[in-house]
Amino acid sequence: MRRGSTEETPISVSYLSLSSPLRYGFPDLSLRRRPPPRGQVSPCNSVGEEGGPCVVIMAGVNGVEEALRQELAAKQAAVDQQADAVRELKSRSGVSPAEVDAAVEALKALKVEHGGLIKQLQAAVGSSADGGVSKEEFRQAVVNTLERRLFYTPSFKIYGGVAGLYDYGPNGCAIKTNVLSFWRQHFVLEENMLEVDCPCVTPEVVLQASGHVDKFTDLMVKDEKTGTCHRADHLLKDFCKEKLEKDLTLPPEKVAELKHVIAVLDDLSSEELGAKIKEYGITAPDTKNSLSDPYPFNLMFETSIGPTGLLHGYMRPETAQGIFVNFRDLYYYNGNKLPFAAAQIGQAFRNEISPRQGLLRVREFTLAEVEHFVDPQDKSHPKFSEVAQLEFLMFPKEDQLTGQSAKIMALGKAVSQGTVNNETLGYFIGRVFLFLTQLGIHKDRLRFRQHLPNEMAHYAADCWDAEIECSFGWIECVGIADRSAYDLRAHTEKSGINLVAHEKFSEPREVEKLVITPSKKELGLAFKANQKMVVQALEAMKEAEALEMKAALESKGEVEFQVCTLGKAVTINKNMVSVNIEKKKEHQREFTPSVIEPSFGIGRIIYCLYEHSFYTRSSKTENEQLNVFSFSPLVAPKKCTVLPLVKNDAFDGVAKTISRSLTRAGISNIIDITGTSIGKRYARTDEIGVPFAVTVDSTTSVTVRERDSRQQIRVNLDEVSSLVKDLTDGLTTWADVMWKYPAHTATSAED
Repeated sequence: MRRGSTEETPISVSYLSLSSPLRYGFPDLSLRRRPPPRGQVSPCNSVGEEGGPCVVIMAGVNGVEEALRQELAAKQAAVDQQADAVRELKSRSGVSPAEVDAAVEALKALKVEHGGLIKQLQAAVGSSADGGVSKEEFRQAVVNTLERRLFYTPSFKIYGGVAGLYDYGPNGCAIKTNVLSFWRQHFVLEENMLEVDCPCVTPEVVLQASGHVDKFTDLMVKDEKTGTCHRADHLLKDFCKEKLEKDLTLPPEKVAELKHVIAVLDDLSSEELGAKIKEYGITAPDTKNSLSDPYPFNLMFETSIGPTGLLHGYMRPETAQGIFVNFRDLYYYNGNKLPFAAAQIGQAFRNEISPRQGLLRVREFTLAEVEHFVDPQDKSHPKFSEVAQLEFLMFPKEDQLTGQSAKIMALGKAVSQGTVNNETLGYFIGRVFLFLTQLGIHKDRLRFRQHLPNEMAHYAADCWDAEIECSFGWIECVGIADRSAYDLRAHTEKSGINLVAHEKFSEPREVEKLVITPSKKELGLAFKANQKMVVQALEAMKEAEALEMKAALESKGEVEFQVCTLGKAVTINKNMVSVNIEKKKEHQREFTPSVIEPSFGIGRIIYCLYEHSFYTRSSKTENEQLNVFSFSPLVAPKKCTVLPLVKNDAFDGVAKTISRSLTRAGISNIIDITGTSIGKRYARTDEIGVPFAVTVDSTTSVTVRERDSRQQIRVNLDEVSSLVKDLTDGLTTWADVMWKYPAHTATSAED
């Protein structure tokens, strides 16, 4: 269960110039231009990108970088050749000054072209170029705004903080609440799911059954002098990415090698990872000291339950196990019927070796998980037709393995062709797409990537990740997996409690069943204290193994049988066990349900939403850039701001009345009656993403302003609350109200 790191795959993008309004540039993956969202600047042209766990390219992007590197190498050779020609001309006698000047001018022209290619390549790999904004600069602008406006802040900051722990401030809490409320509406209510809330502290035995105790690890290295710990694959990835971004003269073979290392990083053993770290001379980032060999580190927080400390436990690394262990009660609650889904929202904990990337890799985080239990013989879904026509970027494993690009596919076609394993898995992929795009994630920067064979657990039928592009790269934010029956079987085996479902037949069915009957008397005489383990091993035989034993006993009278719990083979004779095929009538079928699991990293989704919503625009005087979050009313921390145009007792009274009316209607709002100019107050609320502003400039009517377009309409006082309510609930659009109400033209002082 060593975790992959698909959430940190590299990216190369282009960025707008500093003189332009700031917005993260993203590739036009459909290869056609789309108009930008209302009130936002157009994205720049994409010039390069790479992502995924193998060497793959997005549409026409990675190829651009490769072509630029080849062209740069050719141009460098031309510069060197022309420089040699100039030197040779200058050394010769009888050459005219005009001829030398012409050669020098040709050299200068080649150097200009060379410099232009360097700038293009810098943009292609995400480094800043002259007049451009790098991904780091864009990210810093976003993070500075988020921390300054208290969306989130490092935890325990007055004591120096703790890496990987963050506090959500008032705006961040409001957005998180809105995202979770919509998740509950979109999944729990609309899909009629059973919601549970289980403890964060989990007994060790539960996580032994799930495999977390033995396998939930990352590979770690230590600074050999200071003892500081680092995650091994992060150091190797950072080295490769830095070389690719900073050394633009790398030969094509070296570029391919470094990209291949990034691609297969999740597949490297501890020995292979250690060998690469030594080969590249990678040292501790802060001290440059040598590093230890990589070794596994379990990521769960250990604890003890009760005062004696005898009951060992962990802080849960996921919420799913609480649902699995409650399956029997939930199945009974649901009338012993399948399919059904259980859902849970809660905190999870992972003791990250070296947390980084802000909200994307933390030690405590919120998960929202669904476990949809279904008959493994029937994974159809009655509502699949509702999402079958959806089209979005999909990245099947075949395309990744053959170096092709992600492409837009119809979900129905993907399921019918077998690209997606079954309808239920496809249905949840479609529902996840709708959820993310309705939150405000740009569909051109959202893709569904299928796990490669070497990523997928042996028991899984199919797995897809919803990956969102941000300045850190393609980030895994939602995993949608068909986990087959692994989890319920594991807990059945460990607990001894059958976690199964039943299908009742309308008519009894005659079936052939394998019956294994150990003779406890004979086994007891032969194996004494080990009898129980031998009996259990015989009863656990698969059909093929049991039939093979039956044939051997009939022909030879005895057979060697491996008992894993004893760690050795024992001799079984024909008196110790009988293996028969018997015909029986059954009135029902007993089976272990399969599980389809969509798992949402809420913090990651929210951070990507921040980046997708952030842009800057010039003030009216054009002497400063103003920050804006273009949140939809669905997720905005406040839906409306109420502002008196000027400091005036009558206007202040009207503003307070409107604010109370909005609150009674369930619309979160801010009232700002400070004496600051109206333009600065608009800018303050735009910066936290408030979509609408009501400006009181009279005692009978007001103006309503939309954040992104900055358009305003004139509305009577008694209509304000109902209008804003309709806008925030999505019952009407700004375009509709612009037709219905008279426009108000703001003066430069007002906006």
